[in-house]
Amino acid sequence: MATAVKRKLSGSTDGRQIKVVATASAGTTIHTAVAGTTAGTFDEIWIYATNSHSSTVQLTIEFGGTTNPDDRILVAVPAGVGLVPIIPGLILQNGTIVKAYGSVANVVFLSGHVNSITD
Repeated sequence: MATAVKRKLSGSTDGRQIKVVATASAGTTIHTAVAGTTAGTFDEIWIYATNSHSSTVQLTIEFGGTTNPDDRILVAVPAGVGLVPIIPGLILQNGTIVKAYGSVANVVFLSGHVNSITD
């Protein structure tokens, strides 16, 4: 039987929001996925963004890599709107790292959780 355990993003302190400080690759570390490539063992990642800036900020999520454009997810995060869904339960494993950077430093905050799943 499969199990799922809800955990904080590994880049978070005590489950608090993570401030996106970086404005270029490699970005601010958000989460490091479970180690190994065992089938049926992975992290299901949920991330939401809040933008405290006065205008929209372009957010880039490096979902598992920093050199391949295919590993990037681009999101325009509107000003004054909280908890915008960014990563809706996508999965990773093998110690893969999720990083983020914004077009403006220190104004986007990421929160969320990981469901650590094993078959």
